[in-house]
Amino acid sequence: MKTAKEDLIHEHQVIQIALNILKNIGERSQKDEIANYRDIKDLLGFLTEFADKCHHGKEEGFLFPALEKAGIRNEGGPIGVMLSEHTQGRNFIKQMQNSIEDEKVNKNMFIGASINYISLLRAHIQKENTVLFPLIDTRLSGSEQQELYENFENHEESVIGEGRHEELHILLEELAAKYLN
Repeated sequence: MKTAKEDLIHEHQVIQIALNILKNIGERSQKDEIANYRDIKDLLGFLTEFADKCHHGKEEGFLFPALEKAGIRNEGGPIGVMLSEHTQGRNFIKQMQNSIEDEKVNKNMFIGASINYISLLRAHIQKENTVLFPLIDTRLSGSEQQELYENFENHEESVIGEGRHEELHILLEELAAKYLN
């Protein structure tokens, strides 16, 4: 049976693929090989819906409160750092979205925001995987972890909709085929 921690780590692996695609698109943009406008919009939509709304939603709505209840500090602790980084990530996504207008991309704005977002999220994922997620095993009982996983499953269905998770994976596979091969 899958656990809450395994679910989050798997989602991190998927997000890393999206970051690799974003990096490739940014590198192409630096060489004046602007990626397809629709692909950029789709990737930003993926990051907004999958990485933020779904993944960060699970953490903010369920994991962080469970860890706080188990004695992990928010203010001045790892949870507060993660929340702050989620906010920073949302700001970088907004900057990338704002760099696109009328099917044209403000290359410098897009590249700057994408570099900052990639750097932030890669470090963020590393911290969660090595510092925060191990606390799930040491601070939450088996039944609490099972409840957390069930909450994650319900969150996916209620927030992004039944079957949408799979659709997002297919979108990412299509983008990966274009930009990572």
